[in-house]
Amino acid sequence: MKKIKILITSFLILGISFLISSCQPESYSLGNILDKSDIKYDISQDFSIDPGGNTVILTNKTKGVVLTWDYGTGKSNKAVETVKYAFKGDYIIKISAVTAGGIVELDPVTITVTDDNLNYVNDPLWTNLSGGVGKSKTWLLDLNAEGVSKYFAGPMFFYGTNMGWLEGGDNGCYGSDCWNWNPDWKGNEWLFPNGAQNFGTMTFNLINGPFVTTNNLSTGTNESGTYFLDKDNHTLSFTNASMLHDSGNQSCVESWTETKVFSLTENTMQLGVFRKDGCGGRVLLVFNFISKEYSDNWVPQDLPDPNPAIDLNGGTVDDLLSTTTTTTKTWHLSKDTPFNWTDLNGTFLNDWNSVADYEAAGWPGYISADQSTVIKNKISFSNDGKVTTVDSNGVQKTGTYSTEQGTNIISFSNITPSFPIGSSWATVSTTSQNQWKIVKTAKTGSLVTDIWFGKRDESGKNEYMVFHFVLDNPSADPDAEVKAILTGKTWKLDSNRSYNKTVGGISLQGPVIFSDFATWSWNPLPGEHYAAGNTGVDYGTMAFNTNGTMVVNQRTDSGIVTLNGNWSVTAGKLSITVAMLHPWTCDFAVASWTNIRTFKIENGALLLQANRDPALSGEDAFWITWVFVPAS
Repeated sequence: MKKIKILITSFLILGISFLISSCQPESYSLGNILDKSDIKYDISQDFSIDPGGNTVILTNKTKGVVLTWDYGTGKSNKAVETVKYAFKGDYIIKISAVTAGGIVELDPVTITVTDDNLNYVNDPLWTNLSGGVGKSKTWLLDLNAEGVSKYFAGPMFFYGTNMGWLEGGDNGCYGSDCWNWNPDWKGNEWLFPNGAQNFGTMTFNLINGPFVTTNNLSTGTNESGTYFLDKDNHTLSFTNASMLHDSGNQSCVESWTETKVFSLTENTMQLGVFRKDGCGGRVLLVFNFISKEYSDNWVPQDLPDPNPAIDLNGGTVDDLLSTTTTTTKTWHLSKDTPFNWTDLNGTFLNDWNSVADYEAAGWPGYISADQSTVIKNKISFSNDGKVTTVDSNGVQKTGTYSTEQGTNIISFSNITPSFPIGSSWATVSTTSQNQWKIVKTAKTGSLVTDIWFGKRDESGKNEYMVFHFVLDNPSADPDAEVKAILTGKTWKLDSNRSYNKTVGGISLQGPVIFSDFATWSWNPLPGEHYAAGNTGVDYGTMAFNTNGTMVVNQRTDSGIVTLNGNWSVTAGKLSITVAMLHPWTCDFAVASWTNIRTFKIENGALLLQANRDPALSGEDAFWITWVFVPAS
């Protein structure tokens, strides 16, 4: 919040007044409407403060009667009100008396101000609101027809009834009912029941007076009136006009003419109005505004696209596509829902759950007769970076691919995956950068069997066209291949660094890996770090038997120790009941060698992780990855 320095001026009111009163007796019967001659009041111009008569004092002198003063730049029902006119001119003061018998309209009084006194509006808040003396400034609700809020999180916030000017008090708290909720527009479109639209404009000026015009497109009203900014009490009142607002909240606000100023800077303004108790409870609805100049010059931040949450089973994008349990996976285009569109968060834009839904929609031409052809479109990813496609016409192509960890983007080289989708005009293709992004995944049991590859729209729409592929011929036992890999060899630590791969720019080398697997990695050799062990030491073997038992021959600093336990695999993840094989040099750093994570299991390599304990190691907690390779 931009800080606003408030200038506070004290005014001493001295009295030179003329008296408008009655000589009638003060007694009258309760319930009888009073004659206007029965109402006594004073209207005084204090020429000792302003030679031009800019300061006017309104005084109610009739007991039991409430006077409402409409003095041209605002309204008040105070018993004594001091009005300060900044600009010269004739001002008509209208007076209404609320009596026991009803409302009495009194004769209006005209006040003549002969000189300007711009000190009354020469204040940073007045300047921020109107642009300054002789100028005007236009404001917009911070939500346009495209649903974009350019400064605030959304067009309307919620505050407790004792909240107000945010630069004062305890962060804007002036009583016991102090709280706030500042919702984003995205996901909270109910804030404005009639949705995002062009709401119109609200223009304040200080040209020969404090005038305001509102062109409220939402409610269909155009208003011209005056306004008064109380810079000390941080309120803004309208006369013969109302605050710009949406039509959906029209009937739920106590007054659109009396507002609390929550903040006011050169570019932003927040005005609070009380919601009626019957509309969900009396709270302050705070409407967020931006200046038209700010809006016209606003440039969207170049933010990266969000990454929709996908299920990687604790592994990487490469594991999902090709590895973890196999060296190659083949995916075919779904016969039921081969394509759709999503927003950038992965929410489907069309409610298509079967081929019948496409047929009912009448577009884009996908029908049940296409199903037998569509599933012939296949793509295979191999863990060596090769990719192969076969389309429904039998055309085969090969190339390479790479992945970006953290963004789930797949980039292709020497191949551009492309598939026809039956008789539909839609086709599977990539972006101009020859890329896809994994936007969604789905599981069957514990196995990821469905992937939606997204093609980012490049015409300006924030959406993806997504292509739904299904795992080809998944095993009845999704963990069968993992079990076969584990039991097919006896394993040892990769102290000789036979495992050496680069995935997404991240180096994976034995015997140990320190990495976030997105931006950096370090692969110390034996002797360079305690987790890598000592040079030339064979730390033993680890064997997994087909009956679910396991044997670890663990070398310690005093010799070989044989450990027996059990193992199991669920969803590609290994669980063990006996300590994982490891260098004895890092015994002290890990609290539990059975609490492990499976990073990768593939033919010829196991990459398993154990968590470094900060209390034992004196270092931060970190999942260290050890590499195991066949012992023979």
